[in-house]
Amino acid sequence: MTDTAQTTIDDADVARFSAMAAEWWSPTGKFRPLHKFNPVRLEYIKEKVCESFDRDVKDPKAFKGLRILDIGCGGGLLSEPMARLGADVVAADASEVNIEVAKIHAEQSGLNIDYRATTSEALEASGEKFDIILNMEVVEHVSDVNLFMTSCAKMVKSDGLMFVATINRTPKAKMLAIFMAENILKWLPKGTHEYEKLVRPEEIETPIAAQRMEIIDKTGVFYNPLQDRWNKSRDMDVNYMVLARKG
Repeated sequence: MTDTAQTTIDDADVARFSAMAAEWWSPTGKFRPLHKFNPVRLEYIKEKVCESFDRDVKDPKAFKGLRILDIGCGGGLLSEPMARLGADVVAADASEVNIEVAKIHAEQSGLNIDYRATTSEALEASGEKFDIILNMEVVEHVSDVNLFMTSCAKMVKSDGLMFVATINRTPKAKMLAIFMAENILKWLPKGTHEYEKLVRPEEIETPIAAQRMEIIDKTGVFYNPLQDRWNKSRDMDVNYMVLARKG
């Protein structure tokens, strides 16, 4: 049973993202990097889900019958593509403002998504279970990584998947993902990421291994300025994605 005294909410980060919530769906606004990042992560998710659940990657409703949790969903940039692929989507965020923005956009898009202003530990305590959890670009913003990863892992069904995307805690990431991105390229508002809160792969693997989950795939992700797009890479020193399966 989850200790209600513990929380994954970082109030400062919730306030920071809530203040920018109106810009979630602007491809040229403050969330432009996520819009640019979306194609590579969507391709990765679709490929691995279809591989694991024996689905046809060309099927426009390839995710039909799968229950997906998009934790830390923000404005719904991943939730909506999952719903379009036929999944039953629960999307959660600690920011009520983000959730309201996401609800309005989904309604305008004619999509049925179960948006909730809540946390991973509250969902886990209520007994929720999912075939797939998308844990994308959120773990570096929570206050308690172990609690967050543990509560997420507990909600994955047997043989289910969890995708995690985040930024590694390395000097290279400090230079590129924080200093360059926030100060030189101005992709992100200053203070979006704190170096001390960045998460190394082993800090994800340890708590989920205790919940019978193992990493079955991992990939780095890098930005190619000539193509103006993100691509997968063997280099996990900065941005990376990992995929874990429940035993």
